[in-house]
Amino acid sequence: MSSSLLLNHPTLTDRARGAFYGLALGDAFGMPTQSLSRERIVEQFGRIGKLENAFPDQPIAPGLPAGSITDDTEQAVLVAHLLADGNGKIEPMAFAQALIEWEASMKARGSLDLLGPSTKQAIERIAAGEDPLRTGRFGTTNGAAMRVTPIGIAFDLRRHDAFIDAVVQSCVVTHNTSLGISSAAAVAAAVSAGLNGASLVEALEAGISMAEAAESRGFWVAGGRIAPRIRHARELMRNCAGHEVADTIYDVIGTSVASQESVVAAFALAFEADRRGNTIEDALGAAASLGGDTDTIAAMLGAILGACAGYDALPVVSIETIRRVNSLDLDPLVERLLGLRAGTS
Repeated sequence: MSSSLLLNHPTLTDRARGAFYGLALGDAFGMPTQSLSRERIVEQFGRIGKLENAFPDQPIAPGLPAGSITDDTEQAVLVAHLLADGNGKIEPMAFAQALIEWEASMKARGSLDLLGPSTKQAIERIAAGEDPLRTGRFGTTNGAAMRVTPIGIAFDLRRHDAFIDAVVQSCVVTHNTSLGISSAAAVAAAVSAGLNGASLVEALEAGISMAEAAESRGFWVAGGRIAPRIRHARELMRNCAGHEVADTIYDVIGTSVASQESVVAAFALAFEADRRGNTIEDALGAAASLGGDTDTIAAMLGAILGACAGYDALPVVSIETIRRVNSLDLDPLVERLLGLRAGTS
């Protein structure tokens, strides 16, 4: 199968599978380079062009084999289960408890890939007895956006208010802020638009519009707004020579866990992939080579590209690897999420 971004008329199920497996594929591409500088990545790998093993002193994923997923996919799976079991609703305390149990399981496995800063702080506040509708009032990092793909699969963005409500449900415990919610809405909307048959550019524009619509929800926090920053990134990519793209994203947009950096970086790479006609592997390799929060940037990018191109456009050998290495079968979850979408359309 081709890994081209252009695939003729994939079915809804194919696009949904493409989104969820695309997230996992991007996550695995970025796994060995997460938290590294661009200089260290070049020194260790050159430019990432395929799934790679993590080296023994990788700070977060030491020695993990090529194709291993991280918290991005695992927390997206957690959200998918909560959605499916709750018939489209995520109860705040159940979400908090699921995150606590997930981190405990990761520690038991000896993993260093634990809860992010916003989620960790929120869970500590819940443990101290704080109202879960307030614990996410400081969450501005990308944790909500990295795990929001199941919302994009389960809900049609054309049911505007219900869609935003669903995004907020997935954010409220940990990222109940204007930045946390709008960044998650951007990713979820791009995925949902892709499932509806949108082209990549149309899906990205839908993400911008939904980020703007959703930013009034949650607690206001200071920081560059998501929608204008994505628009700026789009213009940067339009005027950027190919050899300048990585430097521009790394130096100007940023690749940290801050939502207004990493989420915007994922959109910038998607705009660039469309402009250049890059393959999905090329696009994910570029994300993994950036430096910073590479697994999350590549995971969000993979979800958007997969939603627009479909599962059959994903690179076959790499998908087989991530399915084997992680014993990963997302198909039953995809089916349940699409059942929710059918029931709410």
